Amino acid sequence: MNIVIRTDASNEIGTGHVMRCLTLADMLATQGASVRFICRAFKGNLAALIQKRGFKVSLLPKVDSTSELVDTLAEYAHWLGVSQVTDAEQTMEAIAESGQTIDWLVVDHYAIDIEWENKLRSAVGQIMVIDDLADRRHDCDLLLDQNLYTSAANRYSSLVPDYCQVIIGPQHALLRPEFIRAKANLRQRDGHIRRILIQFGGVDASNETIKALNAVASLNRPDILVDVVVGSSNMHRDAIEKRCREVLQTTLHYQTKHVAKLMAAADLAIGAGGTTTWERCCMGVPSIIVAVAENQIAIGRHCDEYGVGIYLGTSETVTVELIAKTVKKFISGPLMVRQMSKRATLLVDGFGAGRVTDILFQMRPVLEGK
Repeated sequence: MNIVIRTDASNEIGTGHVMRCLTLADMLATQGASVRFICRAFKGNLAALIQKRGFKVSLLPKVDSTSELVDTLAEYAHWLGVSQVTDAEQTMEAIAESGQTIDWLVVDHYAIDIEWENKLRSAVGQIMVIDDLADRRHDCDLLLDQNLYTSAANRYSSLVPDYCQVIIGPQHALLRPEFIRAKANLRQRDGHIRRILIQFGGVDASNETIKALNAVASLNRPDILVDVVVGSSNMHRDAIEKRCREVLQTTLHYQTKHVAKLMAAADLAIGAGGTTTWERCCMGVPSIIVAVAENQIAIGRHCDEYGVGIYLGTSETVTVELIAKTVKKFISGPLMVRQMSKRATLLVDGFGAGRVTDILFQMRPVLEGK
């Protein structure tokens, strides 16, 4: 089975979309699928990483102007770099150049909707969309929204075709196999905070990492170990590294391959509301959640309502003092920590990528007669 994934990473978009698509690609490859990526050459793209993981990448040309952006997706349109029409044409050219017959086109991009998908329909067999905004129409056969909602039954009912299969919820979260392995040996937390993990994604444009680190440092608790994780796209690495040297019992982990182990070892995590939310839940670590993007607000609120973490608000409004106050709440509430840890562990089992892969293979013969 031949699969093309259209997604992007950049200093503005972040790395989350590409990283979760890489997880899906890895799982598909283990089942014999041929997977290739199509990405635009933005600053901060992850083409080198994708290739390092063993996948071919077609890089669409970098653009210096967004003057042709006339799409109605005002909030995210510029993430595409060009209009949907231009991007669709360039994507079709890249597919044609591959010389492959494409069974599935997977799209993970907030700037793409039905206009783009309609143009690609004749060039591929089936289309899968990964989304969580539910704010635009799609022409797709399968839609994945891996986020948590208190009511999700009709979330996409008017946005996708009747024949589209919609799968929603963190049981389908695209997590790497390392989380499944780590979960098998997961310890039961006793509720005491001895180790804190700080992680704000691959870019962390607003430097929430320093804010969280300063909050923990202000508590003057040298008995608590602190792990700080930053990615290769983090623009504040030097400042973070300097601050980590100043704060006792703090270890900086740069572009680490052992995130699951660090989460399993942590008693509390401070981080954003993106894909790492479900990684933390899988590892049973309670979270202090700060939204660093608009789409993370709902995730944070629902996680708070479900009782797997405490949502503080957006990065613009969350202060060092508020984070410190919330950490104190966890330190003084071992029962709350134990309850959150248990709920989180039950919410995400880590097998989401396998479930989605199975669906892609199972749907193929059904849709050939559509």
